[in-house]
Amino acid sequence: MKEFELINRYFKGRGITRRDVSLGIGDDCALVTVPQNCQLAVTTDTLVSGVHFFDDISPRALGHRALAVNLSDLAAMGAEPTWVSVALTLPNINQQWIEEFTEGMHEIAEYFNVQIIGGDTTQGPLTVTICAKGTVPEGKALRRAGAKVGDWVCVTGTLGDAGLAIESRKRGLSIEPEHLKYINSRFDYPTPRVAAGQVLRGLASSAIDVSDGLMADLSHILDMSQVSASINIENIPTSDAMRSSLSFEAQLPYILGYGDDYELLFTVSEDNKSMLELKLRQYGVEATCIGQIKSGEGHIELLHHGEKFNFEQQGFEHFAKEQV
Repeated sequence: MKEFELINRYFKGRGITRRDVSLGIGDDCALVTVPQNCQLAVTTDTLVSGVHFFDDISPRALGHRALAVNLSDLAAMGAEPTWVSVALTLPNINQQWIEEFTEGMHEIAEYFNVQIIGGDTTQGPLTVTICAKGTVPEGKALRRAGAKVGDWVCVTGTLGDAGLAIESRKRGLSIEPEHLKYINSRFDYPTPRVAAGQVLRGLASSAIDVSDGLMADLSHILDMSQVSASINIENIPTSDAMRSSLSFEAQLPYILGYGDDYELLFTVSEDNKSMLELKLRQYGVEATCIGQIKSGEGHIELLHHGEKFNFEQQGFEHFAKEQV
């Protein structure tokens, strides 16, 4: 199978067709229409085998994961996802692998009403690059800048499961089968908080998705907003799988330092806090307040039941010696 046969069989004519796409796959460029009074949000992520996913990941999970992590970036900006371009680098053409990979990608694309409008295929080490686009009402996009002194620091869902899944695969941690299945699913099939991101618009003062770890991603908000924060580590939400598998002390590297959870970390004023919590619950999303914004520039104070707590590990960083 050659490049254009692959594109025609697995991408062109598959998935949803949006009315705002004038020209999709098949020409030099795609043509789309951005709604009036909206801005275009654009994000690009590359996933490399052995760095962002394990070599033995199922192709369906990889297709899902590759798109989900990009949709999470759009969610963090409060954008509605609309169109994506896919660049796929393959060591060889394995039709069954490609069929399962594209099935995983088309499933999540259809769920979020996203159309695949173009991309590229090349030969080389397994790599997936996705450029995702979305729209957001003009001037309403969530930003990392905007956190104010006194704002509450909140996070959706639970943290640490993906990190625990990574370490369980790398080090063979002893985890009960039902919990292992759950945390592996959290890593392989992350859920972008798209609806929650749109709820945050106009209510949250800043937002980011937790891709590199709570400490690292909170630092981005603090640096951009020129503030500091205190975090009560006992309030950080964790899953039953995490609590059943590890002691509280053993959980901390996962809930503070690991990424890949793709939950939303945001700040909200006292005035907007109750309304935001109510609206999120209407979408089945729980948000937990874990701390508060303080004056200063970029410092994170960790507290455990009111006492200062030291933690050194930082989040994921490219070009570090050890990856997944």
